[in-house]
Amino acid sequence: MSTGRAAAIALVFAAVSGCSRAPLTNEAPRTATPPAPFTWTLPAGLPVPKVPADNPMSVAKVSLGRRLFYDTRLSGNETFSCATCHQQAHAFTDGRARAIGSTGALHARSTMSLTNVAYNASLGWADPTLRTLEQQMAVPMFNEHPIELGLKGRESEVAARFASRPDDVAAFRAAFPEDEVPVRLETMVKAIAAFERTLVSGDAPFDRYLYRDDKAGMSPAALRGMRLFFSDRLRCAECHGSFNLSGPVDVEGTKDLELIFHNTGLYDVDRRGGYPDTDRGLFDLTKRAADMGRFRAPTLRNVAVTAPYMHDGSVPTLEAAVAHYASGGKPSPYRSDRVKGFRLRAGDANDLVAFLQALTDQGFLTNPVFSRP
Repeated sequence: MSTGRAAAIALVFAAVSGCSRAPLTNEAPRTATPPAPFTWTLPAGLPVPKVPADNPMSVAKVSLGRRLFYDTRLSGNETFSCATCHQQAHAFTDGRARAIGSTGALHARSTMSLTNVAYNASLGWADPTLRTLEQQMAVPMFNEHPIELGLKGRESEVAARFASRPDDVAAFRAAFPEDEVPVRLETMVKAIAAFERTLVSGDAPFDRYLYRDDKAGMSPAALRGMRLFFSDRLRCAECHGSFNLSGPVDVEGTKDLELIFHNTGLYDVDRRGGYPDTDRGLFDLTKRAADMGRFRAPTLRNVAVTAPYMHDGSVPTLEAAVAHYASGGKPSPYRSDRVKGFRLRAGDANDLVAFLQALTDQGFLTNPVFSRP
């Protein structure tokens, strides 16, 4: 891990201890009632997400996290919230090729979907050190190059924005009744992470066909595309596998999990397989030549509403994405051996796109429990 990234992560749990103490209204009573535990209601085929021991789920914590997720006071200049870049209608992406931060800075990468984010074995596009949502949140909060939420150096100020309002203090006390000072950055991180773990999607036409024998939502083209997707000829599921149609997932009982990152042949800027200096994937962390252009395979759930595609939004449509993988991408000594290209017969591309569209969970995109409170 780079020194800068490590320092950013440490800020979430360490730097806040150096902040000035919040107002006395932020003091929680020592004889607090334990919050009601959160009960998972999951679609068929999806396991219970793994939850850190130091951040158990509760109804009050999830409710607080939802409020914070949509609150612009959680950015330095009070213009952005988590939901600015993670919009429900776009499966918690933003529809941009590359994200824009709270100060207008253009990012090198596309906003990743939060669909089923609780199952991700690692977070972000290319960082094996970010293994929990609590760790990952340091990136948007404290990044300076580019700035996202822009909280570095303003931790006390942000906490004070919430500690000054009785309704906020009451919500924090309900979620963290045993904390002496419940309104602080660490509890904000934990509450948002708890809410994000509830963003579970598993009711697309594909799911209903697979788990309920409901064929109504799967057109003949989508069924043909499904067979192609899982076929030995195309081997799409080698990178987008499991119940999440993604890279490795982390659930209760998982041991010795291997993280996998892929170079998909998207660039060859120097005729030696190089990627643009603005973002070289895992290589920028490890400096190992073999890691050039390697990124995590994200979930394909709700992929039809998350265009444009790839880590930098350089592929505009699903049709273009299918064409890229069919071609095998650009020749490169770093390209994954799983990306070899494949031959498409007449109609195959349309069938694959129809299958990918059948991964859209409309209920997830409109579920009021995930929307702005």
